[in-house]
Amino acid sequence: MKIILAPDKFKNSLTGLEFCDAVEEGIRKITSNLEIIRLPLADGGDGTIEVVNYYLKGNIINVLVNNPFFKPIKATYLYADATKTAFIEMAEASGVKLLKKDQFDCKNATTFGTGEMIIDAIEKGASIIILGIGGSATNDCGIGMATALGYQFLDKNNNLVNPIGANLSNIVSIDATKIHANLSEVTFKIACDVTNPLYGKNGAAYVYAAQKGASSNDIKALDQGLRDFSKIIDSVFDIESQAIKGAGAAGGMGVASKVFLNGTLEPGIQLIKNLAQFDDKIKNADWIITGEGKLDIQTMSGKTIQGVLSSANAQKIKVAAFCGTIDLDKNSIESFGINYDDAVMNYANNLEDAMQNSFDYLNKIAQKFTTEIN
Repeated sequence: MKIILAPDKFKNSLTGLEFCDAVEEGIRKITSNLEIIRLPLADGGDGTIEVVNYYLKGNIINVLVNNPFFKPIKATYLYADATKTAFIEMAEASGVKLLKKDQFDCKNATTFGTGEMIIDAIEKGASIIILGIGGSATNDCGIGMATALGYQFLDKNNNLVNPIGANLSNIVSIDATKIHANLSEVTFKIACDVTNPLYGKNGAAYVYAAQKGASSNDIKALDQGLRDFSKIIDSVFDIESQAIKGAGAAGGMGVASKVFLNGTLEPGIQLIKNLAQFDDKIKNADWIITGEGKLDIQTMSGKTIQGVLSSANAQKIKVAAFCGTIDLDKNSIESFGINYDDAVMNYANNLEDAMQNSFDYLNKIAQKFTTEIN
């Protein structure tokens, strides 16, 4: 029998790799007569960097860059010299996690530091850069990042524009003559899990700016800035930015990744699956065991388990979901294509017990599962 372990993390409780440890230990207590392959996954959120490095086997690179308000900060990214691949999370340089709540002010924030991380990776020799664009504190349509890469944004007087969201409407032209010489040699893959357009009621400003510190007046101004700037990039790059799915991700970094990096936008889980060579490695498996902290209706909106199910269903492989808690009825679980399910909360005394002892409970769940399928 061949079993694949392909979990996400249990947030604040277990990493994906610890999940694999617990489940494999439990299975092997019942039988040793099977093949177990570990393929931990992530969807681009917290903990993705650890999972990526499981496959990349790279080094953590520390680099001094600018934070969202042009203050120096140490940021980290992954670089694997063997494959010339870097994994960069924009949140490391341009994320809300770097700020206190009362510091959130996306109209004056920049993605410049993200561009500096990209430059560092290029100069180390990267030919592939995977860029995660979640958790941003910005709404500058990527002009900060692009400025770091050598693009120049000019106003009506031919002066350089400070690359923040509040200045998007001031840009009348783009000078690309000074961009980094090796930028075009790099393949960019962008982990993007939203489909919001650039502007409008479902766009970057109206949907996300309030949670990044924008007032209602700020939101109107930022949306207008995105509208105005979209006309410039549509003209310069011969695109229709508003038609690009995910253009409004991370304050416009979705479209910025397309035009300034020539990147391709993909769901985070798909990028990680590709990195893991997931569809090849699960061939001829009898079961895939997946899991996450909470199985609910959100699970099927680009989360890890959805990614597992799409691959498993295509190859007619049975799926077991071991989760922290399950907030779905049996009919919904079966309609998703899950053949077996169990939850830590079925065994724990309370949430605190579940969080603290999830490893042991997962071990028990794995033993019960193995006994039932043998």
